[in-house]
Amino acid sequence: MPANARLRLLPAALFALALGGCALPIAHPGARLDMPATWAEAAARDRAASELETDWWRQFGSAELEQLIDRALAGSPDIAVATERVLQAEIAARSARATLFPTINLDARTNAGRTREDGSTSRSEGSSAALGISYEIDVWGSNFARYEGSRYSLTSTRYDYEATRLSLVSGVANAYAQILSQRARLAIAGENLAIAERLFRIVEARYRAGAASALDVSRQRATVLSQRDAILPLQVTERQLVRALAILVGETPAGFDVAGQALDPLAIPEVVPYVPAELLVRRPDLAAAEADLAAADADIAVARAALFPLKLSLTASGNLSSGEFGFLDLANPVSTGTVAISLLQAIFDGGRLRGQVETSESQRRVTLENYRKAVLTALKEVDDAVANAERSRIQEVTQREIRDERARALRLSELRYKEGSDGLDTLLNAQSTLFSAEEALVTQRLTRLTATVDLYKALGGGWRSDEAGAQAAGSADPAS
Repeated sequence: MPANARLRLLPAALFALALGGCALPIAHPGARLDMPATWAEAAARDRAASELETDWWRQFGSAELEQLIDRALAGSPDIAVATERVLQAEIAARSARATLFPTINLDARTNAGRTREDGSTSRSEGSSAALGISYEIDVWGSNFARYEGSRYSLTSTRYDYEATRLSLVSGVANAYAQILSQRARLAIAGENLAIAERLFRIVEARYRAGAASALDVSRQRATVLSQRDAILPLQVTERQLVRALAILVGETPAGFDVAGQALDPLAIPEVVPYVPAELLVRRPDLAAAEADLAAADADIAVARAALFPLKLSLTASGNLSSGEFGFLDLANPVSTGTVAISLLQAIFDGGRLRGQVETSESQRRVTLENYRKAVLTALKEVDDAVANAERSRIQEVTQREIRDERARALRLSELRYKEGSDGLDTLLNAQSTLFSAEEALVTQRLTRLTATVDLYKALGGGWRSDEAGAQAAGSADPAS
C-alpha cells in the first residue's frame, strides 16, 4: 500500500482506538435488604458480641481435633476440588483479558519441488513469511465487560473456596464429636452391664439363701444378656463414624482411628453473635452470592453492547517472499503490506440480540433473588443456632442433675434390696432409669457441642470478605 494511503487511514484508526478506550462502566446497584437491628433470640440481644477467631476450633481445647482439622485442610478431596475450581476461574479471567489486546500471527513457509515430464526435469523452490496483526476495537466495551464479569466470577469462586473450607472444618468437628459421644454411650453400656452382672450375683446369693425366687434369677440373667447384646450395634456404629471421619479428612478408612473416648474433656465456648448487618461481610457464601450478582450485571452489559450498530476491527499484515528454498537468497525479496479496517453491522437478526439482553436481565433478577434468599437463610441459621446453643446449655445442666439423682436412687435401691425392703422390680427400674439418664446426658452434651459448631459456621467462622477479596489479583470489590 502506498505511504500516503496509509497516512490517510491513520486518523481513522486512532479515532477507533480512542473509542475502544471508553469502555462502558458496569453499574452494580446491589440488593436492597432490610436487615434487622438485633437478633430474635434474647441470648444474642442481651450480651456483648464476641470476636470470632479464624481458627475458632481451637477454643474446644482438643489437640487431637486441631490435628484432624489440619490434616483435613491438607488432604480433603473437597478442598482439592475447590482449589482446582479457583484455578479454572483464574485461567478464564486471563483468557477474557486476552481479548483486550491485539492478536499477532506469524506464518513462515518454505518449499521445494521437482517435476518430471517428457524426459525433462524441472525444479521449483520458494519461501515466504507473513506477519499479521488483528485487533477488535472495543467500541462499546463488550470485551471489557466480559473481562469484568470473569473477574467477578473469579472472586465468587474464591469465596466458594472459603465456604467449602468452613463447611469442612465444621464437618470434621461435628464428626469427631459424634465419635466421642458414641464411645461415651459404649462406656455407659459397659457400666450398665457391670451393674447388671453385680446385681445378678446379689440375686443369686439371695436365691441360695432362700430370700429370692428362681424367677428373680431368670429375670436378672435376661437383663444381663440384653445388656451384652446392646453393646454390639453401638460398636458397629462407632466404627462407621470413624470411617466417615476418615473420608472427611481425606485418608484411607482402614487403619484410621482417633484417641478420644469421651465428650466431657471438650470445652464448649460461649459464642455471642455480632449485629445482623455484619453477616454480609462475614459469611463467604453471602460474599459469593454478591459477586455472582456483579457478574450478572457484566453479562447484561455484554448483551446490551451487542445491540449497538457498529463492530470495528483493525487488521494489518506484511508478507515477505523469496524464490529460494529456506530464504537462502534475500537479495531481491518480494514484500507486500496491507492495512484494513472492517465494519460489521447486523441488519436483521429476528430479535435474537434483544432476546439475549432480556435473558441476561432475567438471569440477573434470579441471581438477585438467590442472594436475598441466602441472606434471609443466614439470618435464620444464626437465630436457630443461638437458640439451640443456649437451650442445650440449660438442658445439659438439668440433665446432669437428673443423672446424679438416678445414680443415688440406684444405690439406695440396691441397699434396700439386700436388706429385703424392696423387691427386684424396684431395683431393675432404678437400673433402667439410670441408664436412660446417662444416655440422655451424652445426647444433650453432643447437641450443645453441635449447636456451638453450627453457630460458628452460621457466623462465618471468623472469616471476613475483605480478606478473601484481597486475594483476587486486580479484582474490584464486588459490592462496589
